[in-house]
Amino acid sequence: MLSAVKLYSLLYTQGLWVASRAKRLPEPMGPRAGRIGNGPVLRLLIFGDSSAVGVGVAHQDDALSGCLSRALAKDFTVDWTLLAKTGATSGSALQTLEGLTGPFDLAFIALGVNDAKNGVRTATWARNMETILNRLTTHHDCQMIGVSGLPPVDRFPLLPNPLRDTLAARARKFDQRLQQIAAKFPPCVFLRTHLNGLEGHMAEDGFHPGAKIYQRWADESVAVFHNAGLRERLASAASKEQHTRSA
Repeated sequence: MLSAVKLYSLLYTQGLWVASRAKRLPEPMGPRAGRIGNGPVLRLLIFGDSSAVGVGVAHQDDALSGCLSRALAKDFTVDWTLLAKTGATSGSALQTLEGLTGPFDLAFIALGVNDAKNGVRTATWARNMETILNRLTTHHDCQMIGVSGLPPVDRFPLLPNPLRDTLAARARKFDQRLQQIAAKFPPCVFLRTHLNGLEGHMAEDGFHPGAKIYQRWADESVAVFHNAGLRERLASAASKEQHTRSA
């Protein structure tokens, strides 16, 4: 068994090796906001890190924003906004959120991998996530917040062991804590992430989703939203707003 010192030295060396070997993929081309569909208006915010912004595909049409907005557009007129950035952590995302204006009906959050791999303390990350969820609920009127769980890092082909297992363990710890945090906020629904059957469809960098993974991620998330009563929550919020205006 490796001593703690030797293990940390090996993890550090492997981290440097991965950083030097990893292919740097750009953020996809395409708009960061738009309108699509027919039906009741749904104001959608997609918020988070490189997976939220769609790294791994060439255009936003094939990224999470395109897949998610198209899936929701079957039932709504979707006014969507993408606010995400490669390398975002819960801390930097919280700062970005401070400049956000306007109400949203539905928010989709993908954050946590960078916190986990950058060594951010679990307590710090959890505090940031609670603040983000609270602001989306109280300042931006979100009726539903989809909180995406951390991906299965142990299936990322880029990472060697023991670095892969170490990061995977941290990601699972963060994921468990995220489920607990989401349960505290009534608007939140937790979205489990997996790669079952799609392991070979990662992006060429071996770290980000490819187009088929983004599509499944969006489709499964929208199914969860509908099962959690998205339409009913929006109708209830609209009724309360109308009653308030007429009072």
